[in-house]
Amino acid sequence: MSWFRDIGWRHLVGVVAVGFALFPILFVVSAALNPLGTLSSSDLIPTGASTGNFVDLLTTTSFLRWFWNSLLIAGFASFAGVFISVLAAYAFSRMRFRGRRVGLLSLLLIQMFPQFLAIVTIFLMFTTITEYWPAIGFNTPAGLMLLYLGGALGVNTWLTKGFLDTLPRELDESATVDGASHVQIFFRIMLPLITPILAVTALLVFIATINEFLIANVFLTRDGSKTLAVGMYGMISGQRNANFGMFAAGTLLTAIPTVLVFQILQRYIVHGLTAGAVKG
Repeated sequence: MSWFRDIGWRHLVGVVAVGFALFPILFVVSAALNPLGTLSSSDLIPTGASTGNFVDLLTTTSFLRWFWNSLLIAGFASFAGVFISVLAAYAFSRMRFRGRRVGLLSLLLIQMFPQFLAIVTIFLMFTTITEYWPAIGFNTPAGLMLLYLGGALGVNTWLTKGFLDTLPRELDESATVDGASHVQIFFRIMLPLITPILAVTALLVFIATINEFLIANVFLTRDGSKTLAVGMYGMISGQRNANFGMFAAGTLLTAIPTVLVFQILQRYIVHGLTAGAVKG
């Protein structure tokens, strides 16, 4: 009894927390394996198990195309978005110039407005862009990438700047005395030290981009150009009950790239936050 009072209750709380976290996943797995594939017949424990929903998803829809579009857009947006934001963060953190304070406050102010306020403006802008430069207009991955690069710039810049501010300026001054330029200081000294925040920022951008729906739904109308969020929403928007099994199967496959990215960056996130910033 004393063991349960001292330690055992912690195991009980852990088991309840794990069960609470796994419940929605178990329900989605059950719905994906449900041979009937309908919302009304889905339960926590299916009456049978079949991979028919996965086969139907891959053969009757453009899921693989949506999957590729999402990986391409989210991967490029993560890499380019983080690179642009770390350049801006380095300038705001290490340099003093006219308009620096106004620029930082402007980046913070823009993030306060909800995303859907920009939908009308984006639609009008890209209507003209599509007419003159169709390669970066509606229904193109390049056009959507441009939108996502601007949308996450403010938050990423502030996150990275906060991490850069914690690094001692003596590093820059020592490198400058040795004859290093700003470019050399940035790429050879600063970037290795800020790997943890780069990993965190890239992960956040990737997850936000691959799950983004509102702008993508307005921007992408052709079936072959849709992302996972837009394409899978289209499966249940008209026939929610009939296609629920395929939708559940798609959500399981959609989680794969996010889990892989997290696993790849995990050692930087956990390791780097504790040790990376003090290595030089």
